[in-house]
Amino acid sequence: MSTRRTRLVVALGLAAALSLTACGRSDTPEGTGETDAEEFSSDDLQGEIEMWAMGAEGEKLPALADAFMADNPGTTVNITAIPWDAAYDKFANAITAGTTPDVAMIGSTWSGDFAGQGALEPLPESFDTSGFFEGAVGTTMVDDVAYGVPWYVETRMVYYRTDIAEAAGYPEVPTDWEGFQEMAVAMQGQPDVEWGINLQPGGEGSWQQVLPLAWSAGAETDDAEGFHFDSPEVLSAVEYFQSFFTDGISDPNPPEGQTEADFTSGRIPMFISGPWMMSLVEDLGGEGFAELYDVAPIPSPDGSTSHSFVGGANLGVFTTSENRDLAWSWVQYLSDPATQVEWYGQTSDLPAIQSAWDDPALSDDPKLAAFGVQLETALAPASYPSWTQVSAAFDGEMEKIAKAGADPASSLAAVQETADELGTGQG
Repeated sequence: MSTRRTRLVVALGLAAALSLTACGRSDTPEGTGETDAEEFSSDDLQGEIEMWAMGAEGEKLPALADAFMADNPGTTVNITAIPWDAAYDKFANAITAGTTPDVAMIGSTWSGDFAGQGALEPLPESFDTSGFFEGAVGTTMVDDVAYGVPWYVETRMVYYRTDIAEAAGYPEVPTDWEGFQEMAVAMQGQPDVEWGINLQPGGEGSWQQVLPLAWSAGAETDDAEGFHFDSPEVLSAVEYFQSFFTDGISDPNPPEGQTEADFTSGRIPMFISGPWMMSLVEDLGGEGFAELYDVAPIPSPDGSTSHSFVGGANLGVFTTSENRDLAWSWVQYLSDPATQVEWYGQTSDLPAIQSAWDDPALSDDPKLAAFGVQLETALAPASYPSWTQVSAAFDGEMEKIAKAGADPASSLAAVQETADELGTGQG
């Protein structure tokens, strides 16, 4: 699940645009599509709302709620914290029973599912979304209509040991596929290094490493008609992914929970992950370890535009809310740049508003700036209700490819068959 993550402690830069124009997604017009969304008013707010939030967000949100209520006497914002591993089922059951909260933190890959069931309100057209990062806005969109706003974001980059890379003759990471793989092999040949890179060998969420390779190869993996995995671009990406396992560069059966330890020891000097890993490897590596690693973009076939995956969480208002003025006003408050900077200070969640990155707390670290550059071209699959099932099929085939040497073309044909059977899930 894209938004199930440990405590983030870094920040990314953002770009301000709304329409998805990069490869991997079809073009969409600026702003939202035509909707029946009612407007909301933040004047003379009164009454009570409930918000559900997961993880650390659910635990820490009451402090922001207190500040909001102090600014709006007569209002009550109740926060219900729920665990990530139970969240999806809890939402699904509440939608069926008509007992959803007014507002919720929604996983970035869930918006299409919930909107497809008619559970989420379209974003009011007067809601100012001009400062949000475009890839994150895309995760709220279904049929060119936004169902909420991004709250925080994350993306993935290559982590690498600079000391081992330099010893292998690579002061910089190649941005093209061939050069990147040659670097992994060269690092694998250094003393005490066992594997050149740690790639996830299929299984849940592995699409988040594979699809960026396809997007970087120019693949358009979805459009208004559905998902497309049977293209030459996707095939080339999956073949490239598989070669790391067939050539013995990446472990097809890595032990769980060892990424940070293997990286800090130098046993595996490269891996791909999100910004939250910075604090984890630095804490484990101890004093001075921050100087022994850096981050680099996801490679592309020829070293041109790199596309990673944009994840995070969104904010949505449910159609069952009986106090939508207060609900949307609370969402607007959480989306304010000053609030997002404050929230970053409390949780290290990454703001979804461009202007928040002017704050020194978010702009002074070169590694964080690199994540910002990667995020400018980061993409996400279309927010179709069927994506959860389609991605599960994709992950299963990637596991066969990495661990059993399955034929990539046959595996992608199987994924495409599943995608065609499911369609977009929009009825």
